[in-house]
Amino acid sequence: MARFHTDCIERPLRICFRIMGHFVGSHPWWFVITPLLFSISLGSGFYLLKVRMSNDIEEQFTPLGGPAKMEREYIEETFPGNGSMFSSFRLSRGGNYATVIASNSRNILTADSLQEILDLDLKIRDMVMQFDNQSFKYMDVCAKALGSCVSNDFLDVIEYNATGIDSIDLTYPWFDSDVRSFPLYLSLGSVKMNHESLIVRSAEAVQLYYYLEDDNTKTDIWLQGFIDLVSNESLNFAQVSYSTSMSMQWEFEKTPSSVIHLFSITYAIAIVFSILTSWRLDNVRTKVWVAFCGVLSTGLAVLSGFGVLLLLDQPFVMTAASCPFLILGIGLDDMFIMISCWQRTRVLDDVPDRLADTYRDAAVSISITTLTDALALFMGCSSPFGSVQSFCLYAGVSVCFCYLYSVTFLGACMAFNGQREAGNKHWFTCMKIPEDLPPSSSKAFNMCCVGGRYNQITELEEPEPVSYIFEHFYGPCLTHKLMKACIIIIYIAYLAVSIYGVFMLKEGLDIKNLALDDSYIITYYNHQREHFSEYSCNVMVAVKQSFSYWEGDEQRQLQSCISNFESLNFVNSTLAWFTSYRKYAQALNLNISSRGSFHTHLAKFLQLTPMFGEDINLTAGGDIQASRFFLQTLNKTTMKDLMTGLRKTAEECPVELLVYHPAFVYFDQYTVIMGNTLQTVLIAVIVMLSVSLVLIPNPLCSVWVTFAICSVMLGVTGFMSLWGVNLDSISMINLVMCIGFSVDFSAHISYAFVSSTKCDVNEKATDALAHLGFPILQGGLSTILGVVVLSISGSYIFRTFFRIVFLVIAFGLLHSLVFIPVFLTFLGTCRKWH
Repeated sequence: MARFHTDCIERPLRICFRIMGHFVGSHPWWFVITPLLFSISLGSGFYLLKVRMSNDIEEQFTPLGGPAKMEREYIEETFPGNGSMFSSFRLSRGGNYATVIASNSRNILTADSLQEILDLDLKIRDMVMQFDNQSFKYMDVCAKALGSCVSNDFLDVIEYNATGIDSIDLTYPWFDSDVRSFPLYLSLGSVKMNHESLIVRSAEAVQLYYYLEDDNTKTDIWLQGFIDLVSNESLNFAQVSYSTSMSMQWEFEKTPSSVIHLFSITYAIAIVFSILTSWRLDNVRTKVWVAFCGVLSTGLAVLSGFGVLLLLDQPFVMTAASCPFLILGIGLDDMFIMISCWQRTRVLDDVPDRLADTYRDAAVSISITTLTDALALFMGCSSPFGSVQSFCLYAGVSVCFCYLYSVTFLGACMAFNGQREAGNKHWFTCMKIPEDLPPSSSKAFNMCCVGGRYNQITELEEPEPVSYIFEHFYGPCLTHKLMKACIIIIYIAYLAVSIYGVFMLKEGLDIKNLALDDSYIITYYNHQREHFSEYSCNVMVAVKQSFSYWEGDEQRQLQSCISNFESLNFVNSTLAWFTSYRKYAQALNLNISSRGSFHTHLAKFLQLTPMFGEDINLTAGGDIQASRFFLQTLNKTTMKDLMTGLRKTAEECPVELLVYHPAFVYFDQYTVIMGNTLQTVLIAVIVMLSVSLVLIPNPLCSVWVTFAICSVMLGVTGFMSLWGVNLDSISMINLVMCIGFSVDFSAHISYAFVSSTKCDVNEKATDALAHLGFPILQGGLSTILGVVVLSISGSYIFRTFFRIVFLVIAFGLLHSLVFIPVFLTFLGTCRKWH
């Protein structure tokens, strides 16, 4: 293999970067002022931020072009609905509504508790709101059926009389009265029934719904008034939780403002950490100002990256708000690498020459990591989730600007700092100071007013104490045979735990996680899950073909399909217009076995039960070209299995069927998230391998970089599962980012390994750790510190970001500082080829 030459790109790049470094070092003012003006001009795009905000939950957190969206389109075209015939079962979308759950751990079905509920119901319906200087109440905006507001079934059953509850034998899940049947499973929760009877003995919760018509302006005003009213209500005999159809959207839009104050904290921590780790006791050689400019450079990158995309009319989704934390870590990592390379240049050389040597050694390394980070993020733009696309686009462009400013602005700042060092000037006062301690001077004078020492033999700056530890203690210890054996055992244990975690991984985004922790809707979702978890959604099944419902063979064919649905363990019952029609015909002894009689009697049936008319699509000639029926499902399986099970059963039916529920739009994420993530990761790994093969002058070491990517990805996926993070569109964002980040550290150490002039592999590993161990550690710790404040965020989105970034950096450091150096020593041929 040694016959091949793999540095045909790397060597010219080093030459080009050396020329660039010399030019930047010779004209630093150009490369300070130009990036500042450029970023300020692009930053004007932030004035458009509010206009570009795109935080619609369905649009951003559900798969683009998902099957349920196409199913919804068919339902809305075939069964357009009637504003005067409202039915919650028949909604193609979530609808407009407000809801209240009143709960009592003992029994809510007491006269006192019910009277409080009735009083609350009256307050809600009598609430007066204002719009265009006109007053309106619930009855003015309510959804109507047959000219009246849709009422709550349970309150209709008790006839709005709390004291009459003891005289009514409530049956569950359905209550049959002289007028009609009431689905009490929608109104009563945590029900206990008498033995061998459907009669209700007690219940812990009552849920009331207030459905509204489609008038967005008035509806939003009324819903906000509802929230204000119920939030200030307290019942003596029950606990109240509440929500509205707009609550999740409104609460989600509050999330960005909840982390704004964290940005200032993060950058303050980053500045302090960068300065402290770059601080030298030598008042000339200290890199305080370079560290400060490194943080400033990342800020300019975010300003430019976000600004240019906002100017280009790209939507800004809230998930992109975590990008600055990511860019900060990447930028500081590049800065620490450049500082480390600068410190290995000859002190007596001119500043342009020192910067040229710095660029020659550092620029290829940070080019590899930038290219891999950017490619991984831009590949994430192919995700079917809008939230992932937005994050990856904003982060990818910002990473590119971060790299641009690192090799221009930050390099120019290093040149200015180098000029100060060349003049042996103090880092703070810029006054020329003595290199050695003058006679009769105090220790305080030595600490504050002396500096500029360097190794007179090598003409290099004195190494930092941590780099000295890496070279003389950590490196030799790590490459000892016994330690290598222990590391292999540790790595096997790491793989075992990671694989176990992968098998425990859960899929899907719980919608309540989009709200802040202290939101009122968290309490509502918890109460709903506690008291109303037995029954799941009421799924509509559309018969998409023209069908002869009066013929016996076709009736049996359709009935066979219904039986297949009902045989599923999570399907409870079926509600179908044609079943009710046959019962109606049998009760009246009507003959509906011919086409003419079927349609004749159907018209009379629909006059008696006009709601069923919403389930039939008739042609101009009176033929039924499509219809629908409903399946009540139970909460006995996961939402993914429920949806896929119903779809599979529909496909197996000889009749052309379509199953749909508004929640399926969100459940579609379960069908694409795993496959899309695996596809993105696989493509990214192949691309990362290609980049490594091109830029790292040794194919075998490039394979080790790719191995590190896969290993870190496996660990992050497994451990995030054990940390309670599901695979959803939020964590997918971070896994895409993980691909790029996992390259950074391993690429740095691998490149340093193959670039080392040492002959023995153990010495090469020690040399690589001595040169880049400390800057890699600095970069990793700075990234963790950059996101650690997100751990206290009240948002699941930002806490998930912290958890995965923490895992990525922790495992990235573990691989680059422990596993990879040891594994590289097993390959004696892993050296730089020329």
